[in-house]
Amino acid sequence: MPNRNEIKTEIYQETAILVGLITADQPEDKAREYLDELAFLAETAGAIPEKMFLQRLEYPHPNTFVGPGKLQEIKTYVEENNIGIVIFDDELSPRQVRNIEKELVDQSPNAVDVVKVLDRTNLILDIFARRAQTANAKTQVELAQYQYILPRLTGMWTHLERQRGGGIGRYGPGETQLETDRRIILKKISLLKEDLKVIDRQMATQRKNRGKMVRVALVGYTNVGKSTLMNLLSKSEVFAENKLFATLDTTVRKVIIENLPFLLSDTVGFIRKLPHHLIESFKSTLDEVREADLLLHIVDISHPNFEEQLEVVNQTLKEIDKSEKPMILIFNKIDAFTYTPKESDDLSPVKRENISLEELENTWMSKLHENCIFISAKNKTNLEELKKMVYEKVKIIHVERYPYNDFLFDKYNDEEMS
Repeated sequence: MPNRNEIKTEIYQETAILVGLITADQPEDKAREYLDELAFLAETAGAIPEKMFLQRLEYPHPNTFVGPGKLQEIKTYVEENNIGIVIFDDELSPRQVRNIEKELVDQSPNAVDVVKVLDRTNLILDIFARRAQTANAKTQVELAQYQYILPRLTGMWTHLERQRGGGIGRYGPGETQLETDRRIILKKISLLKEDLKVIDRQMATQRKNRGKMVRVALVGYTNVGKSTLMNLLSKSEVFAENKLFATLDTTVRKVIIENLPFLLSDTVGFIRKLPHHLIESFKSTLDEVREADLLLHIVDISHPNFEEQLEVVNQTLKEIDKSEKPMILIFNKIDAFTYTPKESDDLSPVKRENISLEELENTWMSKLHENCIFISAKNKTNLEELKKMVYEKVKIIHVERYPYNDFLFDKYNDEEMS
């Protein structure tokens, strides 16, 4: 039977509290929505979100993110409820991390209780590290982690020198632990970047070997149903799960609609406040987006703030690729869409909850015409209509590329995927 300390350690590893701010740039409704998303991220990482703390400040406190009084309130709750993880919704500066840990974490050498202080970036990196399956994804995540750690080394007893063999006296007398760790991390970052260059060349060769087939990429916010749609269109079994970042590695499948073949890729989902380190290190994965001829932008129409998620993806796409690509906007999960009609005497402003699916369809489809469709991947609603739409778009690109081909597509075979 485990002793009391072991039980407490298990509790600490599972329970978490979430901390966010209400500011002039982030009103209360947005702050609460971001914390809800942070809770989903925490659950994806294996934690149990227990409580949310919000504070109204003009801007984050430069030393402790929240004010001293709120930090003391958090500390009291942590101690009274055996909380093991405190997660902040924004990226913390090295100084903020040090000061928060100094206040929350018992630094005595005999301390049993350990409280981990994480920020949103740290949490996303942890999820990516758990989800990475291939050598490519693992290398990209490891690089992003080291880039995140480097400016935060001060005060961290990482003892990274234990990971390298030999080298006693290698750096000369008087070198501090911090300097040693920084040297090791910089060297590791350099090696990982070289590894990624090799991976990039290999992936570029693979893309070149696929020939000049039309390439279509699924893009969208995380957990909007990209992998589910990938499975339906390609009749394959790509891993799909109702969790954030279920898919990290880009999957490419050959798809044939009627007699027209093309390549379909499923890419990593985007998210608000996506760490810059990830965008940089996942260059080879995002190259699938850059080199695509057509983008299928999947949106979760059932999400109360789907329009903001749509904009987050569009902004991220602009960072990845400045060129304008043909795009079909696919509103997914119409089976989960709900709304509450307004009362006739209700004079309050119309909100998303008061707009019907039919009204949204009329609005978006009149705006985007043949570049917009509403579907349910789960129930396969309007799936055939989507296939026809994709077929027409791909056919236009194919005819431009092969003007004298006469649509003799049967010459293609699965060897083009090798």
